[in-house]
Amino acid sequence: MLETYGDHWVLAIGGALIGLLFGFSAQRSKFCARAAVIECCEGEWRQRFAGWMLAFASAVLVVQFAISLGFLKPETSRQLGSLGSISGSVLGGLMFGMGMIMTRGCASRLIILSANGNLRAWISGLVFAVTVQATISGALAPIRQNIASWWLIDGGADRNFLNYFGVSSWAGLLIGFVFLGVAVWRFRETSGSAKPMIWENIFVGLAIAAGWLFTQWVASASFEPVAVQGLSFSGPSAEWLTRVLYTETAPKFAFDAGLLPSVFVGSLIASVFFGEFKFEGFQTENKLGHYLSGAILMGFGGVLAGGCTVGAGMSGGVVFSNTAWLTLISIIAGAAMTYKFLKIIGAPT
Repeated sequence: MLETYGDHWVLAIGGALIGLLFGFSAQRSKFCARAAVIECCEGEWRQRFAGWMLAFASAVLVVQFAISLGFLKPETSRQLGSLGSISGSVLGGLMFGMGMIMTRGCASRLIILSANGNLRAWISGLVFAVTVQATISGALAPIRQNIASWWLIDGGADRNFLNYFGVSSWAGLLIGFVFLGVAVWRFRETSGSAKPMIWENIFVGLAIAAGWLFTQWVASASFEPVAVQGLSFSGPSAEWLTRVLYTETAPKFAFDAGLLPSVFVGSLIASVFFGEFKFEGFQTENKLGHYLSGAILMGFGGVLAGGCTVGAGMSGGVVFSNTAWLTLISIIAGAAMTYKFLKIIGAPT
């Protein structure tokens, strides 16, 4: 297959298929990190929290099992093999979490909602993509580079905190089962209407794992260097913005290029098939600034932190990257503090 179609097109097609699975499953399960954090802030710890934990546990178990078998080797991935930034992970994660509350969804959720006819998500997603591009190589890049340089750590085996503490991938499997146990425990507290969404959340997790396994398979079979990676939405959003604006100079199609539009299509198919597609706009004028400010915070914070809730939190978390876990914890902290603050001042959440 690689000889016939070439690495780039195989990666793009694989990314598209995985994106369809993620988009369809995330739409049906209403998978949302923001909603999970809000449940925790309200002391509920119910459907959304259980769904997020189940998706994460599913991804951890599959990825760590593949690592224990020697099939998956994520050491050269961006999350583990490259230079990391503690300051970027913490500050970027806090900013992303703040923005996630203000825009009513993280980067992947904005794509899901956009495909359901949510015009607020369309506008927020566009501002998010522009901010990401400005942070990667535009006017905001020097600020990002300066903050990231405050506390750097080398890439290598110790970026995986399982290796750092001298335990094997079997410990990762054990942690995955703990997360699974927590998810099952909380699902027992949910109403009957939420229980059919168990499989949809599992498929979200399997899509996360599939990104790692598929790119590893291509990297192992290819004679060209291929990045082993999981799902991510910050960088691909900027990449597609560049493709739309500068088609002739756009990079070759690869995994990320196939992933992002297919997540949109998968969510669109689900929303139309189940009768949930409808156009929605801004109900009040003062919410526009709320959403746009959040999108800017998410765009800058996502690049500074090295990813979003999916790219860093889940894709990086399942390979136990220390900076990815710092990012995830910081996103949760930033989101929780912002939600509580907005409630105190009576602002819309």
